[in-house]
Amino acid sequence: MTFKKNPNTSSHRSRNKSLGVPELIAIALGGMIGGGIFTILGISVALVGVFTPVVIVIGGIIASLAAYSYIKLGVYYKDEGATYSFYKKTFPKSPFAASLIGWWVIFGYISTLALYAYTFASYAISGFSFADSELARKIIAGIVILTFTLINVWSVKGMGKIEDIMVYTKLFILVVISFVLINNSQTTIPVLLQRQGDVSILSILIVASITFVAYEGFQLVINAVDEMESPEKNIPIAIYSALLLAVVIYVIISLGAILAIPFDEIINNKEYALASGAGNVLGHWGTNIVILGALLATSSAISGTVFGASRQMAVIAGDGYFPALLAKRVNNIPVVAIVVMATLAFLLVLVGSLEVILEFGSVTFLIVSMLMAYANFKIRHLTNSSLFITAISFFGLLIGTVLILYYELNNQPQQLLFILGIYILLTISSWLFSRNKLRQIGS
Repeated sequence: MTFKKNPNTSSHRSRNKSLGVPELIAIALGGMIGGGIFTILGISVALVGVFTPVVIVIGGIIASLAAYSYIKLGVYYKDEGATYSFYKKTFPKSPFAASLIGWWVIFGYISTLALYAYTFASYAISGFSFADSELARKIIAGIVILTFTLINVWSVKGMGKIEDIMVYTKLFILVVISFVLINNSQTTIPVLLQRQGDVSILSILIVASITFVAYEGFQLVINAVDEMESPEKNIPIAIYSALLLAVVIYVIISLGAILAIPFDEIINNKEYALASGAGNVLGHWGTNIVILGALLATSSAISGTVFGASRQMAVIAGDGYFPALLAKRVNNIPVVAIVVMATLAFLLVLVGSLEVILEFGSVTFLIVSMLMAYANFKIRHLTNSSLFITAISFFGLLIGTVLILYYELNNQPQQLLFILGIYILLTISSWLFSRNKLRQIGS
């Protein structure tokens, strides 16, 4: 029996399949376990206190719902353009829809890249007298972005091996740190529950939605489809394995933090709460090992994000929705896209606050993931997807998006206006490029 090739499958497959399951899991974990967990820890403790591990688990469930459609579409289309390409091919008669989701998802990646770099810088200088210097943080953030830009331009294989080392080393360090904190705990969960004030289910769901940014990154696996072995098998294995590991790591970290570090300290030093808390509990060596774990976590997140998102940007540019120069490749590496992404991320670090970067990333990827669930629903008969799971995914992600916007409206309306302003600019840009695309098609 002969099988007909899926006409929607990417036509620019690489002959060099240099990334196996360990590298793919490392890319996903590198994109997830980065600045997100270190940043959301302070926000979560401030809003829900002892229920922080609970919201992390709920956030993981939301991320798993999002992953379902990504995996189904990724296995069906096998296109490194991932989010953008899936939408373009599912709705081929709507250039504006393809352009819009392309602009949104790329700038979502740019915001997370800025978040990881900012968090790296915060931990890197946390032991110095100038730890609270914004200028110092921004300079260090720029240096680390530049470093991993050069690594990604250098070699896919080199990036993959470096990613393996960083990710699996950081996981070991973070687990050790968390268990040491738990063993040196200053309180217990029952005591914390007795001290905890009233926490509504709504607050728990809002914080769980905000934690989505800590799981953003699993879809980077699909961006590497041209460099991986057996995508039909390895895409689901890599993504689900990475999500499970991320949930376990996050829960252990959060337990260690709330048991060993006073809540006020976590909230007040949210940029480097673990380092500050570990220093008080474990001494100077504890601070140093936490800083090392944080630097490895954010470094691998930066590397994985630059790797996957730059390839997606190149695909979008090749289709005419970004400047054509961004599609240029050298030895199958999108050098220009990598450089431009890094530059924009550094500019965002320079002009944006940590909170704006975090909230923009969360909302963007919730919306994009919801749209992926809708695309999967439309062609569920082709992707062999469950109607029930796909529908639950769509509405779960929709509720998460509404909850974050509700929180922003009631607590930080000016920040919400800033975020909406960014969306308006991205929408206008995508519309202009889609019009140009239509003119090209017409001529």
